Amino acid sequence: MKNNLINNRLIWIALLLWSCTLAPAQADTKEEGVDVQEIVFSHIQDAYTWHITEWNGKEIAVSLPVLVKSEERGWDMFLSHHLHHGQTHHNYYIAAEGEHAGKVVEKNSRGEEVRPLDFSLTKNVCGLFLSCGILLFVVLRTARWYKKHPNQVPGGFTGLMEMAISYIEDGVIKESIGKEEYKPFSSYLLTVFFFILINNLIGIIPIFPGGANITGNIAVTAVLAGCTFIVVNLFATKEYWKDIFWPKVPIYLKVPLPIMPFVEFFGVFTKPFALMIRLFANIMAGHTIILALTCLIFITASMGMVVNMGMTVVSVLFCAFMNCLELLVACLQAYMFTLLSANYIGLAKVKD
Repeated sequence: MKNNLINNRLIWIALLLWSCTLAPAQADTKEEGVDVQEIVFSHIQDAYTWHITEWNGKEIAVSLPVLVKSEERGWDMFLSHHLHHGQTHHNYYIAAEGEHAGKVVEKNSRGEEVRPLDFSLTKNVCGLFLSCGILLFVVLRTARWYKKHPNQVPGGFTGLMEMAISYIEDGVIKESIGKEEYKPFSSYLLTVFFFILINNLIGIIPIFPGGANITGNIAVTAVLAGCTFIVVNLFATKEYWKDIFWPKVPIYLKVPLPIMPFVEFFGVFTKPFALMIRLFANIMAGHTIILALTCLIFITASMGMVVNMGMTVVSVLFCAFMNCLELLVACLQAYMFTLLSANYIGLAKVKD
């Protein structure tokens, strides 16, 4: 047993040395260096294809449907593989630079580069469909178990779901909104928690069908924050609006210059903005750091075997640490978004 363990370690060490030795040789054959910015942004940005892997120098990816409407030619639909590697299809192509970089554009009759109305099924959209399907499956499976086993204590996956739901409902929703007024908002807040959690976990998975940077897309977090904004202000009490436009502060802070009313009214919009930025920035930062650490292996490939080997070990260790940290952040950010949303709703429902 001991000899087998030693042999396995020697094999792994030999493979590591072999890979580090080949890396500089391969790097020397390339005229261009590693474009870290392109590698990082190509992985965290949305795309019209869902990359799986590469085999014998060929990219294996799922081509997604592109649905666009041109002002001059009307609707058009085709698969995204027609636009690979700068190709043009029906006068459409993917912009390489400029304000529309990475998006489908076209040349109009005046020769100007314009962007048509784009309703394409991108990677993030497919990731959203996947996460919504998982969420529906989880919820319906749990509800089905309770329907078939009334008055029984669940175990396994259903027991885990009951524990999570009870913790969020009792420890977050009831405590923030109130034990008498929490029910109308419980379904929304629980849905938000599990939706964000599932999307965060999908983003950590590096292989297909994971890897979609959904909650690292500011458009997604903006919609989530907008939903909380609507719920908070739509169901707010009269006392809430009174405290905004006529807060309980010294009169000289309200008349003649409405300083505090302006600050309070401005806070109505900064709260959802903070929700949007907090979730987006934390998820985006984690993915960016992991990709940057991975790029260290290729950056140091031309610096010699010893340096490349050392940085490979450092990169792998830090990536493993960051993935564990990302797992914690995935759960924490779902919890924080739900907690802050519940607090904002609770503040809007407080009565004197």
